[in-house]
Amino acid sequence: GGDPTATLIALCSMRDFNLSEETCQLAIKDTGCLEVLINLLDTEEIKCQIGSLKILKEISQNILIRHAIADLGGLEIMVKILDSTDTDLKCLAAETIANVARFKRARKTVRKHGGIKKLVELLESISVASSYQVRDTETVRCAALALWSCSKSIKNKKAIRKAGGIPLLARWLKCSHTNILIPIVGTLQECASEPSYRLAIRTEGMIETLVKNLSSEHEELQMHCASAIHKCAEDEEIRDLVRKHEGLQPLSALLDKSENKQLLAAVTGAIWKCAMSRENVLKFQEYKTVETLVTLLTDQPEEVLINVIGALAECCQEEENRGTIRRLGGIAPMVTLLTSTNPALLVNVNKAVGGCAMDPENMAIIDSLDGVRLLWSLLKNPNPEVQASAAWALCPCVENAQNSGEMVRSFVAGLELLVNLLKSKDKEVLTSICAAIANIAKDEENLAVMTDHGVVPLLSKLANTNNNKLRRHLAEAIAHCCMWGSNRVAFGEAKAVAPLARYLKSKDPLVHRATAQALYQLSEDPNNCVTMHENGVVKLLLAMVGSTDDILQEAAAGCIANIRRLALATEKAKYG
Repeated sequence: GGDPTATLIALCSMRDFNLSEETCQLAIKDTGCLEVLINLLDTEEIKCQIGSLKILKEISQNILIRHAIADLGGLEIMVKILDSTDTDLKCLAAETIANVARFKRARKTVRKHGGIKKLVELLESISVASSYQVRDTETVRCAALALWSCSKSIKNKKAIRKAGGIPLLARWLKCSHTNILIPIVGTLQECASEPSYRLAIRTEGMIETLVKNLSSEHEELQMHCASAIHKCAEDEEIRDLVRKHEGLQPLSALLDKSENKQLLAAVTGAIWKCAMSRENVLKFQEYKTVETLVTLLTDQPEEVLINVIGALAECCQEEENRGTIRRLGGIAPMVTLLTSTNPALLVNVNKAVGGCAMDPENMAIIDSLDGVRLLWSLLKNPNPEVQASAAWALCPCVENAQNSGEMVRSFVAGLELLVNLLKSKDKEVLTSICAAIANIAKDEENLAVMTDHGVVPLLSKLANTNNNKLRRHLAEAIAHCCMWGSNRVAFGEAKAVAPLARYLKSKDPLVHRATAQALYQLSEDPNNCVTMHENGVVKLLLAMVGSTDDILQEAAAGCIANIRRLALATEKAKYG
Protein backbone atom coordinates (compact mmCIF):
# COMPACT_ATOMS: atom_id res chain seq x y z
CA GLY A 1 0.00 0.00 0.00
CA GLY A 2 2.48 2.66 -1.16
CA ASP A 3 1.72 6.37 -1.36
CA PRO A 4 -0.24 7.11 -4.60
CA THR A 5 1.14 10.65 -4.77
CA ALA A 6 4.75 9.45 -4.61
CA THR A 7 3.92 6.84 -7.29
CA LEU A 8 2.44 9.52 -9.52
CA ILE A 9 5.52 11.74 -9.14
CA ALA A 10 7.69 8.75 -10.08
CA LEU A 11 5.49 7.99 -13.12
CA CYS A 12 5.61 11.61 -14.25
CA SER A 13 9.40 11.76 -13.98
CA MET A 14 9.64 8.53 -15.98
CA ARG A 15 7.73 10.24 -18.76
CA ASP A 16 10.43 12.92 -18.91
CA PHE A 17 12.68 10.32 -20.56
CA ASN A 18 12.38 9.85 -24.31
CA LEU A 19 10.28 6.70 -24.19
CA SER A 20 10.41 6.22 -27.95
CA GLU A 21 14.15 5.46 -27.66
CA GLU A 22 15.00 1.79 -27.52
CA THR A 23 17.57 2.24 -24.73
CA CYS A 24 14.94 3.74 -22.42
CA GLN A 25 12.39 1.08 -23.36
CA LEU A 26 14.76 -1.77 -22.60
CA ALA A 27 15.99 -0.13 -19.39
CA ILE A 28 12.40 -0.19 -18.11
CA LYS A 29 12.12 -3.87 -19.02
CA ASP A 30 15.48 -4.91 -17.58
CA THR A 31 15.18 -3.04 -14.25
CA GLY A 32 11.91 -4.76 -13.31
CA CYS A 33 9.90 -1.58 -13.84
CA LEU A 34 7.60 -3.37 -16.24
CA GLU A 35 6.20 -5.61 -13.48
CA VAL A 36 5.58 -2.52 -11.34
CA LEU A 37 3.79 -0.73 -14.18
CA ILE A 38 1.54 -3.74 -14.80
CA ASN A 39 0.82 -4.14 -11.05
CA LEU A 40 -0.25 -0.48 -11.00
CA LEU A 41 -2.94 -1.30 -13.58
CA ASP A 42 -4.50 -3.63 -11.05
CA THR A 43 -5.05 -0.89 -8.45
CA GLU A 44 -8.14 1.23 -7.84
CA GLU A 45 -6.17 4.47 -8.28
CA ILE A 46 -7.31 5.80 -11.65
CA LYS A 47 -4.51 8.39 -11.82
CA CYS A 48 -1.87 5.72 -11.24
CA GLN A 49 -3.50 3.46 -13.83
CA ILE A 50 -3.50 6.31 -16.35
CA GLY A 51 0.12 7.22 -15.56
CA SER A 52 1.19 3.60 -16.02
CA LEU A 53 -0.73 3.13 -19.28
CA LYS A 54 0.71 6.34 -20.74
CA ILE A 55 4.16 4.79 -20.34
CA LEU A 56 3.10 1.29 -21.46
CA LYS A 57 1.46 2.76 -24.56
CA GLU A 58 4.76 4.38 -25.59
CA ILE A 59 7.11 1.53 -24.80
CA SER A 60 4.90 -1.21 -26.25
CA GLN A 61 6.04 -0.06 -29.70
CA ASN A 62 9.02 -2.31 -28.89
CA ILE A 63 8.60 -5.96 -29.90
CA LEU A 64 10.42 -7.36 -26.83
CA ILE A 65 8.28 -5.28 -24.50
CA ARG A 66 5.07 -6.38 -26.26
CA HIS A 67 5.97 -10.00 -25.52
CA ALA A 68 6.98 -9.17 -21.95
CA ILE A 69 3.68 -7.37 -21.26
CA ALA A 70 1.77 -10.41 -22.52
CA ASP A 71 3.93 -12.77 -20.44
CA LEU A 72 3.26 -10.72 -17.30
CA GLY A 73 -0.53 -10.93 -17.78
CA GLY A 74 -0.85 -7.28 -18.75
CA LEU A 75 -3.37 -7.90 -21.54
CA GLU A 76 -5.95 -9.53 -19.26
CA ILE A 77 -5.87 -6.49 -16.94
CA MET A 78 -6.15 -4.06 -19.88
CA VAL A 79 -9.16 -5.96 -21.24
CA LYS A 80 -10.76 -5.61 -17.77
CA ILE A 81 -10.06 -1.85 -17.84
CA LEU A 82 -12.17 -1.55 -21.04
CA ASP A 83 -15.21 -1.74 -18.70
CA SER A 84 -14.06 1.32 -16.72
CA THR A 85 -16.26 4.39 -16.51
CA ASP A 86 -13.27 6.68 -17.11
CA THR A 87 -12.99 7.50 -20.83
CA ASP A 88 -9.27 8.43 -20.79
CA LEU A 89 -8.43 5.17 -19.06
CA LYS A 90 -10.42 3.09 -21.57
CA CYS A 91 -8.77 4.88 -24.50
CA LEU A 92 -5.27 4.29 -23.18
CA ALA A 93 -6.03 0.62 -22.50
CA ALA A 94 -7.44 0.12 -26.02
CA GLU A 95 -4.51 1.87 -27.66
CA THR A 96 -1.99 -0.17 -25.66
CA ILE A 97 -3.87 -3.37 -26.60
CA ALA A 98 -3.55 -2.21 -30.24
CA ASN A 99 0.24 -2.13 -29.82
CA VAL A 100 0.62 -5.36 -27.87
CA ALA A 101 -1.78 -7.46 -30.01
CA ARG A 102 0.56 -7.43 -32.96
CA PHE A 103 1.50 -11.07 -32.45
CA LYS A 104 -0.61 -14.22 -32.54
CA ARG A 105 -0.63 -15.28 -28.88
CA ALA A 106 -1.55 -11.77 -27.72
CA ARG A 107 -4.49 -11.63 -30.16
CA LYS A 108 -5.74 -14.95 -28.79
CA THR A 109 -5.49 -13.68 -25.18
CA VAL A 110 -7.60 -10.62 -26.03
CA ARG A 111 -10.28 -12.86 -27.54
CA LYS A 112 -10.23 -15.45 -24.75
CA HIS A 113 -10.83 -12.74 -22.13
CA GLY A 114 -13.80 -11.22 -23.98
CA GLY A 115 -11.83 -8.26 -25.29
CA ILE A 116 -13.24 -8.33 -28.83
CA LYS A 117 -16.81 -7.95 -27.57
CA LYS A 118 -15.81 -5.08 -25.28
CA LEU A 119 -13.99 -3.26 -28.09
CA VAL A 120 -17.01 -3.62 -30.38
CA GLU A 121 -19.20 -2.28 -27.56
CA LEU A 122 -16.96 0.80 -27.37
CA LEU A 123 -17.75 1.49 -31.03
CA GLU A 124 -21.43 1.09 -30.26
CA SER A 125 -21.46 3.24 -27.13
CA ILE A 126 -20.88 6.41 -29.13
CA SER A 127 -23.07 7.68 -31.95
CA VAL A 128 -21.45 8.95 -35.15
CA ALA A 129 -23.30 12.24 -34.69
CA SER A 130 -21.59 12.89 -31.34
CA SER A 131 -18.14 12.34 -32.76
CA TYR A 132 -17.49 16.07 -32.92
CA GLN A 133 -16.59 15.74 -29.25
CA VAL A 134 -12.88 15.10 -29.07
CA ARG A 135 -13.10 12.51 -26.28
CA ASP A 136 -15.68 10.47 -28.16
CA THR A 137 -13.59 10.57 -31.31
CA GLU A 138 -10.65 9.34 -29.26
CA THR A 139 -12.63 6.40 -27.81
CA VAL A 140 -13.65 5.21 -31.28
CA ARG A 141 -10.15 5.73 -32.70
CA CYS A 142 -8.52 3.64 -29.97
CA ALA A 143 -11.14 0.88 -30.07
CA ALA A 144 -10.80 0.67 -33.86
CA LEU A 145 -6.99 0.53 -33.59
CA ALA A 146 -7.26 -2.40 -31.18
CA LEU A 147 -9.78 -4.22 -33.40
CA TRP A 148 -7.48 -3.64 -36.37
CA SER A 149 -4.55 -5.34 -34.60
CA CYS A 150 -6.77 -8.20 -33.42
CA SER A 151 -8.43 -8.71 -36.82
CA LYS A 152 -5.28 -10.27 -38.25
CA SER A 153 -6.46 -13.65 -36.91
CA ILE A 154 -9.28 -15.65 -38.53
CA LYS A 155 -10.95 -16.49 -35.21
CA ASN A 156 -10.97 -12.82 -34.25
CA LYS A 157 -12.58 -11.88 -37.57
CA LYS A 158 -15.38 -14.28 -36.66
CA ALA A 159 -15.54 -12.88 -33.11
CA ILE A 160 -15.88 -9.30 -34.42
CA ARG A 161 -18.71 -10.44 -36.69
CA LYS A 162 -20.46 -12.35 -33.89
CA ALA A 163 -20.22 -9.33 -31.60
CA GLY A 164 -22.15 -7.32 -34.19
CA GLY A 165 -19.09 -5.43 -35.41
CA ILE A 166 -19.89 -5.28 -39.13
CA PRO A 167 -22.79 -2.75 -39.06
CA LEU A 168 -20.73 -0.61 -36.65
CA LEU A 169 -17.73 -0.62 -38.98
CA ALA A 170 -20.14 0.38 -41.78
CA ARG A 171 -21.53 3.17 -39.62
CA TRP A 172 -18.14 4.61 -38.68
CA LEU A 173 -16.93 4.32 -42.27
CA LYS A 174 -19.28 7.23 -43.01
CA CYS A 175 -17.60 9.60 -40.55
CA SER A 176 -15.23 12.28 -41.76
CA HIS A 177 -12.36 11.98 -39.25
CA THR A 178 -9.31 10.55 -41.00
CA ASN A 179 -7.83 9.28 -37.73
CA ILE A 180 -10.95 7.15 -37.19
CA LEU A 181 -11.30 6.14 -40.85
CA ILE A 182 -7.77 4.71 -41.10
CA PRO A 183 -8.23 2.02 -38.40
CA ILE A 184 -11.84 1.36 -39.49
CA VAL A 185 -10.83 0.78 -43.12
CA GLY A 186 -7.73 -1.06 -41.89
CA THR A 187 -9.95 -3.49 -39.99
CA LEU A 188 -12.28 -3.88 -42.96
CA GLN A 189 -9.45 -4.67 -45.35
CA GLU A 190 -8.05 -7.27 -42.92
CA CYS A 191 -11.50 -8.88 -42.67
CA ALA A 192 -12.28 -8.71 -46.39
CA SER A 193 -10.40 -11.99 -46.86
CA GLU A 194 -13.53 -13.67 -45.38
CA PRO A 195 -16.49 -14.17 -47.78
CA SER A 196 -19.04 -13.25 -45.07
CA TYR A 197 -17.40 -9.81 -44.70
CA ARG A 198 -17.31 -9.27 -48.47
CA LEU A 199 -21.03 -10.00 -48.59
CA ALA A 200 -21.63 -7.46 -45.81
CA ILE A 201 -19.37 -4.87 -47.43
CA ARG A 202 -21.53 -5.21 -50.54
CA THR A 203 -24.93 -5.22 -48.85
CA GLU A 204 -24.17 -2.50 -46.27
CA GLY A 205 -23.22 -0.13 -49.10
CA MET A 206 -19.60 0.23 -48.04
CA ILE A 207 -18.07 0.11 -51.54
CA GLU A 208 -19.39 3.57 -52.36
CA THR A 209 -17.69 5.04 -49.27
CA LEU A 210 -14.44 3.18 -49.94
CA VAL A 211 -14.43 4.58 -53.49
CA LYS A 212 -15.14 8.09 -52.19
CA ASN A 213 -12.15 7.89 -49.83
CA LEU A 214 -9.80 6.94 -52.68
CA SER A 215 -9.83 10.68 -53.36
CA SER A 216 -8.85 11.59 -49.78
CA GLU A 217 -5.81 13.80 -49.14
CA HIS A 218 -4.31 11.14 -46.91
CA GLU A 219 -2.21 8.52 -48.64
CA GLU A 220 -2.53 6.06 -45.76
CA LEU A 221 -6.32 6.17 -46.00
CA GLN A 222 -6.17 5.86 -49.80
CA MET A 223 -3.92 2.83 -49.40
CA HIS A 224 -6.27 1.01 -47.01
CA CYS A 225 -9.29 1.77 -49.21
CA ALA A 226 -7.49 0.42 -52.28
CA SER A 227 -6.37 -2.61 -50.30
CA ALA A 228 -9.95 -3.28 -49.17
CA ILE A 229 -11.13 -3.04 -52.79
CA HIS A 230 -8.28 -5.38 -53.83
CA LYS A 231 -9.51 -8.07 -51.43
CA CYS A 232 -13.23 -7.52 -52.09
CA ALA A 233 -12.94 -7.50 -55.88
CA GLU A 234 -12.45 -11.27 -55.80
CA ASP A 235 -16.27 -11.16 -56.06
CA GLU A 236 -17.81 -10.22 -59.40
CA GLU A 237 -20.69 -8.22 -57.88
CA ILE A 238 -18.19 -6.03 -56.05
CA ARG A 239 -16.16 -5.47 -59.23
CA ASP A 240 -19.36 -4.19 -60.84
CA LEU A 241 -20.10 -1.92 -57.86
CA VAL A 242 -16.63 -0.35 -58.02
CA ARG A 243 -17.37 0.54 -61.65
CA LYS A 244 -20.90 1.79 -60.91
CA HIS A 245 -19.62 4.06 -58.13
CA GLU A 246 -16.94 5.37 -60.51
CA GLY A 247 -14.00 3.94 -58.62
CA LEU A 248 -11.94 2.86 -61.63
CA GLN A 249 -10.91 6.39 -62.59
CA PRO A 250 -9.48 7.36 -59.15
CA LEU A 251 -7.66 3.99 -59.00
CA SER A 252 -6.05 4.73 -62.37
CA ALA A 253 -5.13 8.25 -61.28
CA LEU A 254 -3.42 6.88 -58.14
CA LEU A 255 -0.91 4.99 -60.33
CA ASP A 256 0.87 8.32 -60.73
CA LYS A 257 1.84 8.26 -57.04
CA SER A 258 4.40 5.58 -57.81
CA GLU A 259 6.96 6.73 -55.18
CA ASN A 260 4.78 5.44 -52.33
CA LYS A 261 5.28 1.70 -52.84
CA GLN A 262 2.73 0.55 -50.26
CA LEU A 263 0.07 2.70 -51.89
CA LEU A 264 1.16 1.52 -55.34
CA ALA A 265 0.92 -2.14 -54.28
CA ALA A 266 -2.62 -1.62 -52.95
CA VAL A 267 -3.77 0.32 -56.02
CA THR A 268 -2.28 -2.09 -58.58
CA GLY A 269 -3.83 -4.95 -56.58
CA ALA A 270 -7.26 -3.32 -56.80
CA ILE A 271 -6.81 -2.68 -60.54
CA TRP A 272 -5.76 -6.31 -61.13
CA LYS A 273 -8.81 -7.77 -59.40
CA CYS A 274 -11.20 -5.24 -60.97
CA ALA A 275 -9.80 -6.08 -64.42
CA MET A 276 -11.19 -9.60 -64.07
CA SER A 277 -14.48 -8.16 -65.42
CA ARG A 278 -14.48 -7.26 -69.11
CA GLU A 279 -16.56 -4.09 -68.66
CA ASN A 280 -13.90 -2.80 -66.28
CA VAL A 281 -11.12 -3.55 -68.78
CA LEU A 282 -12.96 -1.43 -71.35
CA LYS A 283 -13.11 1.42 -68.81
CA PHE A 284 -9.39 1.04 -68.08
CA GLN A 285 -8.76 1.34 -71.83
CA GLU A 286 -10.62 4.65 -71.77
CA TYR A 287 -8.49 5.91 -68.88
CA LYS A 288 -5.23 4.77 -70.58
CA THR A 289 -4.51 2.56 -67.56
CA VAL A 290 -2.76 -0.09 -69.66
CA GLU A 291 -0.22 2.47 -70.86
CA THR A 292 0.67 3.42 -67.28
CA LEU A 293 0.85 -0.23 -66.16
CA VAL A 294 3.41 -1.00 -68.89
CA THR A 295 5.72 1.70 -67.46
CA LEU A 296 5.56 -0.11 -64.08
CA LEU A 297 6.98 -3.40 -65.42
CA THR A 298 10.53 -2.50 -64.41
CA ASP A 299 12.24 -1.26 -61.24
CA GLN A 300 9.34 -2.14 -58.93
CA PRO A 301 9.18 -4.27 -55.77
CA GLU A 302 7.86 -7.80 -56.30
CA GLU A 303 4.48 -7.20 -54.64
CA VAL A 304 3.83 -4.37 -57.12
CA LEU A 305 5.04 -6.45 -60.10
CA ILE A 306 2.72 -9.36 -59.23
CA ASN A 307 -0.26 -6.99 -59.39
CA VAL A 308 0.87 -5.03 -62.45
CA ILE A 309 1.48 -8.16 -64.50
CA GLY A 310 -1.74 -9.70 -63.15
CA ALA A 311 -3.67 -6.65 -64.36
CA LEU A 312 -1.97 -6.74 -67.77
CA ALA A 313 -2.74 -10.47 -68.05
CA GLU A 314 -6.45 -9.66 -67.64
CA CYS A 315 -6.29 -6.67 -70.02
CA CYS A 316 -4.53 -8.86 -72.67
CA GLN A 317 -7.79 -10.68 -73.27
CA GLU A 318 -8.82 -7.64 -75.36
CA GLU A 319 -7.12 -7.39 -78.76
CA GLU A 320 -6.63 -3.62 -78.57
CA ASN A 321 -4.58 -3.94 -75.38
CA ARG A 322 -2.34 -6.61 -76.88
CA GLY A 323 -1.40 -4.07 -79.55
CA THR A 324 -0.91 -1.31 -76.96
CA ILE A 325 1.48 -3.47 -74.91
CA ARG A 326 3.52 -4.24 -78.04
CA ARG A 327 3.69 -0.63 -79.23
CA LEU A 328 4.89 0.56 -75.81
CA GLY A 329 7.63 -2.08 -75.68
CA GLY A 330 5.97 -4.05 -72.89
CA ILE A 331 6.69 -7.53 -74.23
CA ALA A 332 10.44 -7.56 -73.54
CA PRO A 333 10.15 -6.72 -69.82
CA MET A 334 7.36 -9.34 -69.54
CA VAL A 335 9.54 -12.04 -71.06
CA THR A 336 12.40 -11.03 -68.75
CA LEU A 337 10.13 -11.69 -65.77
CA LEU A 338 9.79 -15.33 -66.88
CA THR A 339 13.19 -15.86 -65.23
CA SER A 340 11.98 -14.81 -61.78
CA THR A 341 11.58 -17.32 -58.94
CA ASN A 342 8.46 -16.08 -57.13
CA PRO A 343 5.60 -18.53 -57.94
CA ALA A 344 2.82 -15.91 -57.59
CA LEU A 345 4.67 -13.62 -59.99
CA LEU A 346 5.39 -16.45 -62.46
CA VAL A 347 1.74 -17.55 -62.61
CA ASN A 348 0.74 -14.00 -63.62
CA VAL A 349 3.65 -13.54 -66.05
CA ASN A 350 2.78 -16.83 -67.76
CA LYS A 351 -0.81 -15.70 -68.16
CA ALA A 352 0.26 -12.31 -69.54
CA VAL A 353 2.77 -13.77 -72.02
CA GLY A 354 0.15 -16.32 -73.13
CA GLY A 355 -2.40 -13.52 -73.53
CA CYS A 356 -0.02 -11.47 -75.66
CA ALA A 357 0.82 -14.54 -77.79
CA MET A 358 -2.77 -14.62 -79.09
CA ASP A 359 -1.55 -11.95 -81.50
CA PRO A 360 0.85 -13.32 -84.22
CA GLU A 361 2.90 -10.08 -84.27
CA ASN A 362 3.45 -10.35 -80.50
CA MET A 363 4.22 -14.03 -80.85
CA ALA A 364 7.10 -13.27 -83.24
CA ILE A 365 8.61 -10.93 -80.60
CA ILE A 366 8.11 -13.45 -77.78
CA ASP A 367 9.84 -16.15 -79.83
CA SER A 368 12.73 -13.88 -80.82
CA LEU A 369 13.32 -13.13 -77.11
CA ASP A 370 13.41 -16.87 -76.34
CA GLY A 371 10.12 -16.56 -74.45
CA VAL A 372 8.76 -19.92 -75.58
CA ARG A 373 11.86 -21.74 -74.35
CA LEU A 374 11.51 -20.00 -70.97
CA LEU A 375 7.85 -21.02 -70.74
CA TRP A 376 8.79 -24.59 -71.63
CA SER A 377 11.44 -24.71 -68.92
CA LEU A 378 8.82 -23.55 -66.38
CA LEU A 379 7.10 -26.90 -66.91
CA LYS A 380 9.93 -28.21 -64.69
CA ASN A 381 9.03 -25.79 -61.89
CA PRO A 382 8.06 -27.69 -58.69
CA ASN A 383 4.95 -25.52 -58.19
CA PRO A 384 1.86 -27.01 -59.93
CA GLU A 385 0.26 -23.59 -60.47
CA VAL A 386 3.39 -22.42 -62.29
CA GLN A 387 3.42 -25.62 -64.39
CA ALA A 388 -0.24 -25.26 -65.34
CA SER A 389 -0.02 -21.55 -66.21
CA ALA A 390 3.08 -22.24 -68.34
CA ALA A 391 1.29 -25.03 -70.22
CA TRP A 392 -1.76 -22.80 -70.82
CA ALA A 393 0.54 -20.06 -72.15
CA LEU A 394 2.23 -22.52 -74.54
CA CYS A 395 -1.13 -23.18 -76.27
CA PRO A 396 -1.46 -19.76 -78.00
CA CYS A 397 2.31 -19.78 -78.63
CA VAL A 398 2.07 -23.06 -80.56
CA GLU A 399 -1.07 -21.85 -82.35
CA ASN A 400 0.38 -18.54 -83.49
CA ALA A 401 4.05 -19.31 -84.13
CA GLN A 402 5.14 -19.14 -87.75
CA ASN A 403 6.52 -22.63 -87.94
CA SER A 404 5.30 -24.12 -84.71
CA GLY A 405 6.23 -27.73 -85.54
CA GLU A 406 9.88 -26.79 -85.98
CA MET A 407 9.81 -24.52 -82.94
CA VAL A 408 8.54 -27.32 -80.69
CA ARG A 409 11.11 -29.79 -82.07
CA SER A 410 13.91 -27.35 -81.25
CA PHE A 411 13.37 -27.97 -77.53
CA VAL A 412 15.46 -31.05 -76.78
CA ALA A 413 13.50 -33.51 -74.59
CA GLY A 414 10.67 -30.94 -74.48
CA LEU A 415 7.97 -33.34 -75.64
CA GLU A 416 9.06 -36.05 -73.23
CA LEU A 417 8.79 -33.54 -70.38
CA LEU A 418 5.30 -32.53 -71.56
CA VAL A 419 4.00 -36.11 -71.89
CA ASN A 420 5.42 -37.09 -68.48
CA LEU A 421 3.41 -34.32 -66.82
CA LEU A 422 0.32 -36.42 -67.58
CA LYS A 423 1.42 -38.34 -64.45
CA SER A 424 0.81 -35.22 -62.31
CA LYS A 425 -1.68 -35.42 -59.43
CA ASP A 426 -2.90 -31.85 -60.03
CA LYS A 427 -6.15 -31.45 -62.04
CA GLU A 428 -5.23 -28.06 -63.47
CA VAL A 429 -1.79 -29.30 -64.59
CA LEU A 430 -3.42 -32.30 -66.30
CA THR A 431 -6.01 -30.09 -68.01
CA SER A 432 -3.46 -27.58 -69.30
CA ILE A 433 -1.08 -30.32 -70.49
CA CYS A 434 -3.96 -31.99 -72.40
CA ALA A 435 -4.70 -28.63 -74.04
CA ALA A 436 -1.03 -28.20 -75.02
CA ILE A 437 -0.85 -31.77 -76.36
CA ALA A 438 -4.00 -31.17 -78.47
CA ASN A 439 -2.28 -28.15 -80.04
CA ILE A 440 1.09 -29.79 -80.58
CA ALA A 441 -0.41 -33.02 -81.99
CA LYS A 442 -1.60 -31.08 -85.06
CA ASP A 443 1.98 -31.52 -86.30
CA GLU A 444 2.51 -35.12 -87.44
CA GLU A 445 6.19 -35.39 -86.57
CA ASN A 446 5.61 -34.12 -83.06
CA LEU A 447 2.66 -36.45 -82.64
CA ALA A 448 4.90 -39.36 -83.64
CA VAL A 449 7.44 -38.34 -80.98
CA MET A 450 4.74 -38.01 -78.30
CA THR A 451 3.38 -41.43 -79.28
CA ASP A 452 6.85 -42.92 -78.71
CA HIS A 453 6.85 -41.33 -75.26
CA GLY A 454 3.62 -43.16 -74.39
CA VAL A 455 1.04 -40.40 -74.76
CA VAL A 456 -1.79 -42.86 -75.62
CA PRO A 457 -1.78 -44.99 -72.42
CA LEU A 458 -1.25 -41.88 -70.26
CA LEU A 459 -4.22 -40.05 -71.79
CA SER A 460 -6.34 -43.22 -71.55
CA LYS A 461 -5.58 -43.51 -67.83
CA LEU A 462 -7.20 -40.11 -67.23
CA ALA A 463 -10.43 -40.95 -69.03
CA ASN A 464 -12.44 -41.86 -65.90
CA THR A 465 -12.53 -38.27 -64.61
CA ASN A 466 -15.68 -36.36 -63.61
CA ASN A 467 -14.06 -32.95 -64.02
CA ASN A 468 -15.69 -31.25 -67.02
CA LYS A 469 -12.78 -28.96 -67.84
CA LEU A 470 -10.37 -31.90 -67.86
CA ARG A 471 -12.85 -34.00 -69.87
CA ARG A 472 -13.07 -31.36 -72.56
CA HIS A 473 -9.32 -30.92 -73.08
CA LEU A 474 -8.63 -34.63 -72.66
CA ALA A 475 -11.16 -35.44 -75.39
CA GLU A 476 -9.54 -32.81 -77.65
CA ALA A 477 -6.13 -34.34 -77.04
CA ILE A 478 -7.43 -37.85 -77.78
CA ALA A 479 -9.11 -36.63 -81.01
CA HIS A 480 -5.84 -35.11 -82.27
CA CYS A 481 -3.69 -38.03 -81.14
CA CYS A 482 -5.79 -40.47 -83.20
CA MET A 483 -4.12 -39.16 -86.35
CA TRP A 484 -0.93 -41.21 -86.08
CA GLY A 485 -0.13 -44.87 -86.77
CA SER A 486 -2.36 -47.27 -84.88
CA ASN A 487 -3.19 -44.82 -82.07
CA ARG A 488 -6.95 -45.27 -82.66
CA VAL A 489 -6.63 -49.00 -81.99
CA ALA A 490 -4.30 -48.35 -79.04
CA PHE A 491 -6.88 -46.03 -77.37
CA GLY A 492 -9.45 -48.83 -77.68
CA GLU A 493 -7.09 -51.37 -76.17
CA ALA A 494 -6.27 -48.96 -73.33
CA LYS A 495 -10.00 -48.82 -72.46
CA ALA A 496 -10.44 -45.11 -73.24
CA VAL A 497 -13.62 -45.49 -75.35
CA ALA A 498 -16.29 -46.50 -72.80
CA PRO A 499 -15.53 -43.63 -70.35
CA LEU A 500 -15.67 -41.12 -73.25
CA ALA A 501 -19.17 -42.35 -74.06
CA ARG A 502 -20.26 -41.20 -70.58
CA TYR A 503 -18.99 -37.66 -71.28
CA LEU A 504 -21.96 -37.23 -73.62
CA LYS A 505 -24.23 -37.18 -70.54
CA SER A 506 -22.34 -34.17 -69.13
CA LYS A 507 -24.21 -30.85 -68.90
CA ASP A 508 -21.37 -28.91 -70.56
CA PRO A 509 -21.81 -28.26 -74.33
CA LEU A 510 -18.05 -27.79 -74.78
CA VAL A 511 -17.52 -31.31 -73.41
CA HIS A 512 -20.09 -32.63 -75.93
CA ARG A 513 -18.28 -30.99 -78.80
CA ALA A 514 -14.81 -32.30 -77.90
CA THR A 515 -16.14 -35.77 -77.07
CA ALA A 516 -18.05 -36.08 -80.36
CA GLN A 517 -14.84 -35.18 -82.23
CA ALA A 518 -12.87 -37.79 -80.27
CA LEU A 519 -15.53 -40.48 -80.81
CA TYR A 520 -15.66 -39.67 -84.52
CA GLN A 521 -11.90 -40.21 -84.81
CA LEU A 522 -12.00 -43.38 -82.70
CA SER A 523 -14.94 -44.78 -84.70
CA GLU A 524 -12.65 -45.30 -87.69
CA ASP A 525 -11.63 -48.51 -85.86
CA PRO A 526 -14.25 -51.31 -85.94
CA ASN A 527 -13.57 -52.58 -82.39
CA ASN A 528 -14.14 -49.08 -81.00
CA CYS A 529 -17.48 -48.93 -82.85
CA VAL A 530 -18.59 -52.09 -81.06
CA THR A 531 -17.65 -50.58 -77.67
CA MET A 532 -19.52 -47.36 -78.52
CA HIS A 533 -22.61 -49.26 -79.58
CA GLU A 534 -22.56 -51.28 -76.34
CA ASN A 535 -22.33 -48.06 -74.32
CA GLY A 536 -25.39 -46.46 -75.90
CA VAL A 537 -23.50 -43.80 -77.86
CA VAL A 538 -25.83 -43.80 -80.88
CA LYS A 539 -28.89 -42.60 -78.98
CA LEU A 540 -26.94 -39.80 -77.27
CA LEU A 541 -25.29 -38.68 -80.51
CA LEU A 542 -28.56 -38.70 -82.45
CA ALA A 543 -29.82 -35.95 -80.15
CA MET A 544 -26.70 -33.91 -81.02
CA VAL A 545 -27.06 -34.19 -84.80
CA GLY A 546 -29.69 -31.44 -84.52
CA SER A 547 -27.30 -29.12 -82.63
CA THR A 548 -26.73 -25.51 -83.74
CA ASP A 549 -22.99 -26.09 -83.21
CA ASP A 550 -21.78 -27.15 -86.68
CA ILE A 551 -18.62 -28.88 -85.42
CA LEU A 552 -20.61 -30.95 -82.91
CA GLN A 553 -23.25 -31.74 -85.54
CA GLU A 554 -20.73 -32.97 -88.12
CA ALA A 555 -18.72 -35.04 -85.64
CA ALA A 556 -21.87 -36.67 -84.22
CA ALA A 557 -23.19 -37.50 -87.71
CA GLY A 558 -19.79 -38.84 -88.84
CA CYS A 559 -19.50 -41.08 -85.78
CA ILE A 560 -23.04 -42.47 -86.20
CA ALA A 561 -22.34 -43.12 -89.91
CA ASN A 562 -19.22 -45.14 -89.01
CA ILE A 563 -21.08 -47.20 -86.41
CA ARG A 564 -23.97 -47.84 -88.87
CA ARG A 565 -21.57 -48.79 -91.64
CA LEU A 566 -19.90 -51.38 -89.40
CA ALA A 567 -23.28 -52.76 -88.27
CA LEU A 568 -24.34 -53.20 -91.90
CA ALA A 569 -21.09 -54.91 -92.84
CA THR A 570 -21.48 -57.26 -89.86
CA GLU A 571 -25.08 -58.07 -90.87
CA LYS A 572 -23.91 -58.73 -94.44
CA ALA A 573 -21.09 -61.02 -93.27
CA LYS A 574 -23.50 -62.89 -91.01
CA TYR A 575 -26.37 -63.39 -93.42
CA GLY A 576 -24.58 -62.93 -96.74
